[in-house]
Parts: sequence; C-alpha cells; structure tokens
Amino acid sequence: MNENDEIPYKALIYTAGECNYGGRVTDDKDRRTMMCILKRFYSPSFLEENHWVSPSGQFVCPPDGSREGLMEFVDTYPIVASPELFGMHDNATLTRDQNDTNSLLTSMLETEGGAGGGGGSGPSKDEILLNVAADILSKIPPNFDMEVAQLKYPVLWEESMNTVLCQELIRFNNLLSLIRESLDNIQKAVKGLVVMSSELEVLSTALFFNKLPLMWKARSYPSLKPLASYIADLLDRLNFFKDWLDNKPPVIFWLSGFFFTQAFLTGSSQNFARRYTIPIDDVVFDFEMNNIPPVKNPKDGVFTHGLFLEACRWSTEESLLAESEPKVLFSLAPVIHFVPYRKAELPTYMHYKCPVYKTSDRRGVLATTGHSSNFVCFIQMPTTKHEDHWVERGVAMLTQLDD
Repeated sequence: MNENDEIPYKALIYTAGECNYGGRVTDDKDRRTMMCILKRFYSPSFLEENHWVSPSGQFVCPPDGSREGLMEFVDTYPIVASPELFGMHDNATLTRDQNDTNSLLTSMLETEGGAGGGGGSGPSKDEILLNVAADILSKIPPNFDMEVAQLKYPVLWEESMNTVLCQELIRFNNLLSLIRESLDNIQKAVKGLVVMSSELEVLSTALFFNKLPLMWKARSYPSLKPLASYIADLLDRLNFFKDWLDNKPPVIFWLSGFFFTQAFLTGSSQNFARRYTIPIDDVVFDFEMNNIPPVKNPKDGVFTHGLFLEACRWSTEESLLAESEPKVLFSLAPVIHFVPYRKAELPTYMHYKCPVYKTSDRRGVLATTGHSSNFVCFIQMPTTKHEDHWVERGVAMLTQLDD
C-alpha cells in the first residue's frame, strides 16, 4: 500500500483521522497501530475472491451476493474471534482471560467491604491495619543523607549522572517521608489518638485490601502492583540507589529502578554531547543487545537491564525478535546498550521501534516537562520481519510487571 493506490490510501488516512478526531487515538503509538490494522482492510486484495484476513484462513472475505447470503456467511464465523484475526499471538487469549478474572475478583473484593468487629476467631480490621502499618514501617529505611550525596557526587560539567543521582534521591526521600508520616497517622487514628479523617479512611481501606494508596501515588513512580509487591519493589529500588551512593555508579544500570527514567537518558546524552562538543539536540540513541552481561563501562552511552518484553521474546541464538513461547506472556529483555550517535551518523538496519512503558497500562498523562508519565522511549530491536507484524502483535517493553 502506498500513495499511488489513491482511493484505498485516502480512505485509510481519512478513517485514521476520524478515529483521532473522535478521541480514540490519543498518541503516535495508537496512530501507528491504527494505520497498521487499517492497511490490512483498505487493500486492493480485498476485491479478490476468497481473500483471507487471518493466517489460518478461518476468516475470509464474504463472496458477492445478496444481503441474505452475506448474513448467512457472517453467521458461520466463530462467536468469539481468535487473536489471529487481529494479528495477535495466541497468548493474547490468556491475557484477556486474566484481565477478566482480575476485574471480577477485584469487584467482588470491593463490594464485600472490610467491616469486622473482632467477634470472630480472626483478627479485626483495626488489628490488621496496625499490623500492616507496623510491618511496612519496620522495612522502610531512613531517608538518604543528601548532604553526603552532594559532597560525594557534586555537580560536574563532565558527569551529568551525579545530578541524576541526587535528583532521584530527593524524589525517593519525598516518597519515604510521606509513607512514614501517613502510616504513623493511621496507627494513631486506629488507636483513637487523632481523628480518622476522610483521607486516612481512604488510606486504611487501601491498606486493608492490599492496594497502593492514592495518597502515595501522588508522589510515587507509576505502578500497578498490589501493596505488598509495591513495597518489595520500592525496597529493591532503594537498595539499588544505596549501593550507587555508597560505592560507585554500576556498570549496568537498572533502568526500571529510576523514578524519572527520561532524566537518566538525558544525562547520558549530555555526557556524550559535552565530551565531543556537539549540540545535545543532535544526539540520538542506537541500541545494541548484549546476550552476555558486560563487566566494564562502555566508552559512550550506558548499559541497562530490567526490561520485560510483552507479546514476543528475544532470541539469544539469532539475536533477533522472535515469537513468544506458548503460555509465556512476558520474557526478560537482554542487557541493552544505549549508544549515542550524531543524527547523521546513526546506523540503519531492519528493526522494530519498540515502545517502552513504565507499566502495562499503556497510557499516561503528560507532565509539565512534556514527558508522558508512562511512556519512556522507543528502542530499536533488530528483526527480519516487517514492523507491521510486531505492531499487530502489540509488542512493547515494560519496566515492571503488575505483580
């Protein structure tokens, strides 16, 4: 399909534009997906007899004929469309079923309520709240010493990562202070020492149902994890930065651990731009996949790990994107080297521009910095298949899983 195919091409652009106008397409990633799907249908091949729209041939275009014949033909289609009709992997069925189950169980849990008078054999709601709050408080470490951090990692022209580290520590300190204060207040409220405000009531409900409190989300990095998994993830992030602060910058950075991932990537770009005295706007990244973790720092750029591939996997044998294994919804991405280049020198090869998101909820809100609260960047992954194949698969990378 190209611009020479005038009628289908114009219809494709018009339809995608209408979807965008209607609010269904919200960003360039959505538009790319919409264009890819529509290209399958706005195609001259649809005028051919018995043109199939699924690899198995189960779904084919209806033959010319009367309205009654068309309805009879459509009735032969399965009631529930298989993932292949949309270009997705069979694992998409598992994802759909899991989402439906989680939605059902969450609704049941929320309607059940959490009232408990303590008359039964189990602990009351108040006892559970006190235990949960005390348990979290016992695990949360003290705030980072910013004076020590700024002395050990001062602002330097040639090393932007010092600034990135200090900014990250400040963000984690703000989150830790809020968690510590809110849990202290909920303990006092349960004991009757302070008034149980509406804000604390919402917090108590979240703690009781093992959900991330809304109060914390305002200062937290994006996360869809339940409370227990969120605290474990938070402690891992704190340990990563503590090791960096106490020792030295790691050879391989845990990309998932950053509060503001874009600042980390910008810091790497700044180092390259200042080292070679070129405008930072002229710096772009290429990506090298490392099947064997490196042990030495790269000359330029940064090594990263911690990303998860959804709807595909990385083949270490071929060093290419490959189809997912049956019943395996997520797989670890390899160590990725973000290699800075001048735009004019960026190498070209067959690749898939894989979007990276912080959570599986593939949408976000634009912050005052102009960055999405969820989307991180595109990473070019080597492949021998056309990009449309992976777009239809819904392939993306995530910095963290839901649990």
